[in-house]
Amino acid sequence: MLVQQILKARGNNPVITVKPGTLVADAVSTLAERRIGVLVVSPDAERAVGILSERDIVRSLALRGAGCLTEAVDQMMTRNPVCASPGDSSDAVLKRMTEGRFRHMPVTEDGKMIGIVTIGDVVHARLSELSMEKDALQGMIMGH
Repeated sequence: MLVQQILKARGNNPVITVKPGTLVADAVSTLAERRIGVLVVSPDAERAVGILSERDIVRSLALRGAGCLTEAVDQMMTRNPVCASPGDSSDAVLKRMTEGRFRHMPVTEDGKMIGIVTIGDVVHARLSELSMEKDALQGMIMGH
């Protein structure tokens, strides 16, 4: 399955972004309000210059204390996040996520962000694909 198919199956869910310079405390509020695990840092909602996850925030809190909440997201974000393209396969994306130990990947086309996929999205797509393959093989074996 391709990333573009995963995005289509998810529906028209916009990528939630924050601008560089946004305070981490404000980013935390957005994460909580939206019940999401990551924000893409973008100056224009088109280019992904960084990504800030709950994990990044918790790690920083543990190492530096609550003072980090008054810093800009730029200080805590992962810069130049790994992005997928619509034509990437689910297997390729899953491999990059697993090797990179991250769970969210912006999707870009011609340098513009068009969506985001999570490891859950990719695993769900892969399981659906395997189920269809299993059904097709069973049908062939049974003569249907």
